[in-house]
Formats: sequence, structure tokens, C-alpha cells
Amino acid sequence: MRRSFLAVALSAALVTTPSAWAASDTTPAAPQETAAQNPATKDPATKGTAPDASDLLFEQPQMKNTAPGSTLTYDYARRSGIERGPYGPPLSDAIKLTVEPGKSAESRDIRVQMFSGGNRLPAGPFTDMPGNPVLSLFLENHLKGLASLLEANPRYIKNAIRKGLREKATVTPMQVSFKGRTVEGWRVEMKPFAGDPQSERMRGFETITYTFVVAPDVPGEIVSIQARALKPDGGELLEERLDYDQKDS
Repeated sequence: MRRSFLAVALSAALVTTPSAWAASDTTPAAPQETAAQNPATKDPATKGTAPDASDLLFEQPQMKNTAPGSTLTYDYARRSGIERGPYGPPLSDAIKLTVEPGKSAESRDIRVQMFSGGNRLPAGPFTDMPGNPVLSLFLENHLKGLASLLEANPRYIKNAIRKGLREKATVTPMQVSFKGRTVEGWRVEMKPFAGDPQSERMRGFETITYTFVVAPDVPGEIVSIQARALKPDGGELLEERLDYDQKDS
């Protein structure tokens, strides 16, 4: 029964849209961490303010530069240094988005292949989407694994990540290599559980760092996503990442 319930919950989670991750949950699942000032800094190259992390990741029309009829492929990898841990052996697979026209010039209808073979998970489809759903697909899948490992309320973890994007993220300009040329992009980095009141229960995962790289000139704009946690001795608790496969563009 529990296995069936989790399968249904996971299936439902993987249709979540990017805007659901950007939204605030007004009903706290647990005591909230102390607020921190948003450390977004000035871009010395443009003398302008770096964009807000949540807006950059979840509120932009990221699919507008993706041609209908194309397929975006993202290479996925996960490995964990937890001996006999719940993540099992290293996993390498892919998420594929098949893109068709939406109702507006900036939106797309998107079919999803979330992994392959025995790893395949139900996900999507997404209708009339301006944002790239691969971001929420990665985060929802990551959230389920982390909540199961920590025996934690998934909503508490999700709220911490949301809050981290609003209040703890650093956003810095960077250059991205794309199909033999260099394009401008942004790097978003945060540690949402640093200073969290529940950190003593997180088994070392209070150190987890999330890194997102986006570039407006790359189809779908999402270049890479990484979630990484280290042991005190520098060993790896978890590395989970997604990378845009440039061969499909």
C-alpha cells in the first residue's frame, strides 16, 4: 500500500509547473529558518543589478527560443557516497522534451520522456508552457529522494529551497560555451539549509549546495543544474546533476 501511494504521489508531483516552485507557501510545514538578506550583487560589466534568482529561473519565457518540432535532451547523473544508502548504484540517464507550438509565440506544448527503460517515470505533458519544465522535473524528483532519505516532510524541504532562492541565492554573470562560441549567462548558487533550525536532523545534508546555470541564447535557457552535498572529510554524500546536451540543438 505504501509503495502504491508513493508512486501516485510521485506521478502527481512530476506534472508540477515551474511557477509552482516560484510561489510562496503561506502555510508553513515546520518552523521557518531565520531570514537572510538577498545577496544578489552588482554586475561590474554592466553596472546593473543582477536579476532575482527566483524570477530568473521560474518566471522567464525560457522556451521562446526553442523551435517547434525540436527535441531538447538533458543528461542526468546521480551518485551517492552513502554506503548501502537508499540511492543505490550510480545512475546515468536522460530527460527528453519534445517541443510543439503553444497558443502564443513564447509558449510551447511539451511531451516528456523522463528517463528510460526501468528508470522511466511518468511526467507531463505540459500545455502552453512559456517556462522550461525540466527545472521543476529535476527538483521534484530530487525532492522525493531527499525527503525519503531524511524521513522529512517534502513540503518543508520545498519551502526551504523556495526561501533560499528568494533570500540566500547569489547570482553572478558568467560566460557559457555553446556550440563553439561563447554566450552570456548567469550562475545561481545557494545553500538553503545553512542555519536551518532542523539542521541537526539532516545527516550532513544541511551543507547541500544548489547551482543553476542559465543562458538566454541556449534553447530552453537551462544549461545545467547541480545538487551536491559533502561529508566533513570532503567525501561525497550526493551529487545529482542535469546538463543540456548541445548535440540536439
